[in-house]
Amino acid sequence: MSKRDLYEILGVSRQASADEIKKAYRQLARKYHPDVNRDDPNASEKFKEISEAYEILSDPQKRAAYDRFGHDAFDPTRGAGGFGGGFGGFGGGFGGFDFDDLGTGFGDLFDMIFGTGTSRARQRNRPQRGADREIRMEISFEDALFGVEKDIQISRVEKCEHCQGTGAQPGSEVTTCPTCKGSGQVRTAQSTPFGRFETIRTCSRCNGEGKVIEKPCSKCRGTGQVKKARTISVKIPPGVDTGSRIRLQGEGEQGLRGGPPGDLYITLIVREHPRFKRDGTTLITQVTIDFVQAALGDTVKIDLPGGASHELHIPEGTQPGEVFVVRGKGAPSLHSQRQGDLKVIVQVSIPKKLTKRQKELLSRFHEEEENSSSKGLFGKFRDAMG
Repeated sequence: MSKRDLYEILGVSRQASADEIKKAYRQLARKYHPDVNRDDPNASEKFKEISEAYEILSDPQKRAAYDRFGHDAFDPTRGAGGFGGGFGGFGGGFGGFDFDDLGTGFGDLFDMIFGTGTSRARQRNRPQRGADREIRMEISFEDALFGVEKDIQISRVEKCEHCQGTGAQPGSEVTTCPTCKGSGQVRTAQSTPFGRFETIRTCSRCNGEGKVIEKPCSKCRGTGQVKKARTISVKIPPGVDTGSRIRLQGEGEQGLRGGPPGDLYITLIVREHPRFKRDGTTLITQVTIDFVQAALGDTVKIDLPGGASHELHIPEGTQPGEVFVVRGKGAPSLHSQRQGDLKVIVQVSIPKKLTKRQKELLSRFHEEEENSSSKGLFGKFRDAMG
């Protein structure tokens, strides 16, 4: 039975470049891989045919031999050398192709079949850093401005003190796994038509740890870890705001196999203030004055967060909605020594009810405004009130 043309199998021309051949192979490998086409009984043979074609056409020397002699160049009965006892390139993927490109799971599958997963298995047995944790903390508006130190309680996994993290009951032994000899892996060899291959699997007896605990710890049940509640002091610097994060190094989950602990991240949520708003380092508030204060001017007292106060001068003729800026009375900057500003928005209160005397005075003021232009508005207002 004659064999199909390799270029035809990959769907490329004889003048195709190496990149075009590789691209065609990847597309076909994804399409016909047996793990993707479990319901297609011909997928395995198709995949094998595609792989054989790529194995030859991806190698410049083999491709040149095929272009000259065809399939006879790889027929051992004709003395051309054949495939050299198999595909040769299987150790690192077909012809250098990375099976991780086929998607999650394919790389691990070929690692297990062809023995390239040794480094990954060893890495799993190394000390591992503990996981990071994140919690939220709500603080007051004043604590965010001036800073505070608070104690919080957290529950986390820590090393078991009863067995010192070994997982073994004190007095008992931790022995080397007799099945994998401490490697955490079990190797099996198998001969196939394409050569001899080694399969590497995680040892089922020790779960890849390489050690066997004869008598598990009664406190942690052999895990070497227990859950504990701890109290941690958290220093919150001045100037934080909602969304600010504080990192406490080493206060996360404990590491595995002697690895370092992770970190604890605290995300802050600042409660709203009834009289102040915040825009970065700028504080914003309102002050309400009556229309006489607005017209004649006055000095008003503004209570600031934290118990301090500031006297604000209201000049005569102040209009409703006018904004006064007080330098250096805002929020501190989290990353510098700079202090923000305070913005005061003036609201003018208009009385809803007036006495007979007040109405007479306002009427006199109105008449003076209409009949005389020699005096300024506020001069006439003073005369009417005098």
